[in-house]
This record gives sequence, structure tokens and C-alpha cells, in this order.
Amino acid sequence: MNFRRIAILLTAGVALPFGAAQATDLEVTHWWTSGGEAAAVAELAKAFDATGNKWVDGAIAGSGGTARPIMISRITGGDPMGATQFNHGRQAEELVQAGLMRDLDAVAEREKWREVIKPASLLESCTIDGHIYCAPVNIHSWQWLWLSNAAFEKAGVAVPKNWDEFVAAAPALEKAGIIPLAVGGQAWQTSGAFNVIMVALAGKDNFYKVYKDKDADFAAGPEITKVFKAADDARRMSKGSNVQDWNQATNLVITGKAGGQIMGDWAQGEFQVAGQVAGKDYTCLPGLGVNEIISTDGDAFYFPLLKDEAKSKAQEELASVLVSPKTQVAFNLKKGSLPIRGDVDLNAANDCMKKGLDILAKGNVVESTNQLMSADSQKQIEDLFSEFFANPSMTPEDAQKRFVDIIASAD
Repeated sequence: MNFRRIAILLTAGVALPFGAAQATDLEVTHWWTSGGEAAAVAELAKAFDATGNKWVDGAIAGSGGTARPIMISRITGGDPMGATQFNHGRQAEELVQAGLMRDLDAVAEREKWREVIKPASLLESCTIDGHIYCAPVNIHSWQWLWLSNAAFEKAGVAVPKNWDEFVAAAPALEKAGIIPLAVGGQAWQTSGAFNVIMVALAGKDNFYKVYKDKDADFAAGPEITKVFKAADDARRMSKGSNVQDWNQATNLVITGKAGGQIMGDWAQGEFQVAGQVAGKDYTCLPGLGVNEIISTDGDAFYFPLLKDEAKSKAQEELASVLVSPKTQVAFNLKKGSLPIRGDVDLNAANDCMKKGLDILAKGNVVESTNQLMSADSQKQIEDLFSEFFANPSMTPEDAQKRFVDIIASAD
């Protein structure tokens, strides 16, 4: 896609904001449509509306994989929104390089983002050629196993404390008519679960050897073979899930129809909406209870270049609101994610969020694949694990060979 040529056509005569401008409507696109997500995004809208501007909600049903192509098409096609969600990392890289997105340098400098946004990798993921192009709003970590206490009570086994105990409990769950592991049918869910297993069982250094160093020889070795064996266990345990969306899989855990789910901390929003209490109704195991580490993935908002001066000014005001301490608290308590600031009060956090905050404070973090790999390389990995989980005839050995080939050519 020739983004640069399109940029020349679309940005001619763009007026960047200088000085005051009148309040205006600003369309914001995102893919937050589940119950917990909708409650969280309402906090962002409320905070922005308080500036005198108006948040025009542009929710796109489905996952980010469904929404991103629509968002990109609008921006490159001359119909940009005021702001749009992407994940931390390289998803908007080509749009920025094509000159279709505006930088937020003035806002970031005025409000000292480099001092208050932690860890530094969050803002680094927003920075291209020395300019800041996005406002991060949360830290979403993938490294969680969510367990239904009621399901294990029904099966007559103790709630597991780690991955091995969970695998060992699977037969008892199945005997009780409970799906051991809920996994939705979307490709990002299966590849995400695999990466969680890799960090937990192989460790941070080995995860980086694969995804940061792109070491294909290591990816073919015994340490990653163990990860594929565990992924095979996960595939077997997820048989019978028969749901598509991640929140449908989470609901299986909430209702006790499934024992557990490997999913990011955004699942907490669904437990909260359902009125469930952490530690009482459900259990959370960061790092699968094996390696307590969290990824610094998450969501950020990018801002297309606009010709309208009032809307350009509103973009700056939205960026400021998103990062502000008050919004960070209100939004992340509803979303289940961690704040991107280290100077906010989260005394109201539940037990699982407090675990995440403690891990973050200790610095036990790992960059996400969104930050380490191109969208194209990630798509190849998603396709591989979508097929692996859907096709029992694909052996772990065959899957690992294909994985090695992807890593060897990854960028």
C-alpha cells in the first residue's frame, strides 16, 4: 500500500492547531464493545465531554484484527476520524511514516509525559524518528490464567496454583462436564495463549531470543519444544469451547462451564460487570503461576492529521485528558488494566489488579510481540496457531517447524 503517495494528496493545506479554537465534536474509533470495555470507554468519553468538546463514539464490533483494517482504510482513503485506538507497538508505523498522523510533541512536553509515563517502553512505542505520535492509556498484560472457583469445587479438586496443577486437574473437570480451558476461535487468542505459555515456561530471556533477536536456531531447540508440548496440552484441554469471541470464552469461566482461560487482564472487566469478586469467585494466576511477569502491551490513541483547526485543537485536549491522573484511575479500574502513570492512587484496585501493580513495581515486565515484531510477522504466527488449535492432526513438531520458518524471516 503506497501510504506516502496518499499522504501527499490528503495533507495538502492541513492546518495544525495554534492558539485557542472552539469546542467541537470529535469521532473516536475503537474496538471496545464487550460489557466491561463499554463501561471503561464511557469513562474516557465522560472526561473528554467535560472539556466542552463532544466524544462521538465510533465503536467497531469485533477484535482489533477486524477493526484495524477499517480504521486504516478510512485514514488512507481520505475520511480520517479524530482519534483511533491501536495497540502499543508498530501497528500504526506505516501510517506515521506516510505522513498521515500528527505528532503530540507539544502536549507531551508541556505535561512531562517522559517523566510520568512508566515504564519508558510505552512512550518509546509511540515514538518514531524522535516524535511522539500516540497517547498510551493503559498497560494490558497477557500473562494471566483466570480460574473459576466454582468449577473446581464442582469437580472436587483444589483450585490450581500453577499451570502444571491446572493440566493435572483437567480430567476431573472433564468428568464433571466442565471444559478445562476456554479458548475463543479468533486467531489472536490462540497465538496470544501460546506466547503466554512461552514466557511462563521458557522465561523472559528465551522469549526475547525468539521474538527480539529472531533466533531461528533457538526457536528450533528443546526449550521451545517444551512450549509446544504445553501448547498441545492447552489445545487438548480446550476441546469443546465452541465460542468465537474472547468475552464469550470468559463468560464460560464466569458461569463455571469452563475451568479457566488464558487471557489478558481485560478479562477482569467482564468479571466485574458480572458482579464476581477476585479471590472469592475467581482466581487469577499471573505468569500461569509459574513465572510472575507481565507484558507491557496495551492500548494507545493515535491522531490523524486533520484540516479543521477546531478538531485539531480538540485532538490535543483529548490526548491530555487520556493521560491525566483522574482519567487514568477511572478508566483502568473499569477496564481491569494498569495505569500508564506511576503517580496515581489505585487503592480501590481488586486483588488481581494489585498483583499486577506489585509485579509492575518490581520491574518484572516483558515487551509484547506488538512491540517486537511487524504486523505481517504477527499475522503469520496468528494464522499458524489458529490452524494448530483447530486441526488436531497437526503435530507439535510440525507446528514448531513452521514457527521456525516464520521467525527466520520475521521483521
